[in-house]
Amino acid sequence: MELSARLRHHHDRIRELLGQGASAIAVAFVDEPPAGLAHVGRSAPSGCTFWKLAADGEAFYTDPVDHRGCPVGAHTHGLPPGPDGGAGLADMVKTMVGLEYLRESEVAAIPTLAGGFRHAVYAPLAASPVAPDVVILRGSARQMMLAAEAARAAGMEGAAPVRERPTCAVIAEVMAGGRAQASFACIGNRVYTGLGEGEVYFAVPGGRLGELVDRLAAVAAANRELEAFHRARLA
Repeated sequence: MELSARLRHHHDRIRELLGQGASAIAVAFVDEPPAGLAHVGRSAPSGCTFWKLAADGEAFYTDPVDHRGCPVGAHTHGLPPGPDGGAGLADMVKTMVGLEYLRESEVAAIPTLAGGFRHAVYAPLAASPVAPDVVILRGSARQMMLAAEAARAAGMEGAAPVRERPTCAVIAEVMAGGRAQASFACIGNRVYTGLGEGEVYFAVPGGRLGELVDRLAAVAAANRELEAFHRARLA
């Protein structure tokens, strides 16, 4: 099955098995932008803003400079300090530490893309022009519960149960480990993406998406049966 047909199939199965409201976007890092794919063409206050654009149906590519609007996002994407010499990141970290939101010792442990990137491609999963490095699922806690159970059944669950802040680090984490990872999302991501109160993320290695979808069918069916069993028992 060719790439476009395979990605559409995975997209359709994910929507069918997870239900209404779930979405999936593809993220890929490439040396050259795919022919005919438009540059994002606008500034953004965060890297995760590009997630929202893709979830809303846009397909585009970004350059490293497009990620400079968010010092933390630029850091997790492995970009060197910008024209400010890293002052923006230092100020943001200082603020977070001052608010007791983050410990300074945690900064060094935040996953980052090794070597940065030349171009990043964002698209709805079904419309990605290239094979994704990471697929980011978005949906309710119940929907992402199913995705997490399918990942465990496929043997690709991450080392940590949940990625905490910053949310954008989940891309580097999944790419480095080749395993799926849940994220509750940070407050910045929730603001910039409009993530709902009950929504969370689940990120999957692009190369293992088929394994997840295969397991998801069995997991969804099992949950339907178990729900009926427990509701009958409760009654």
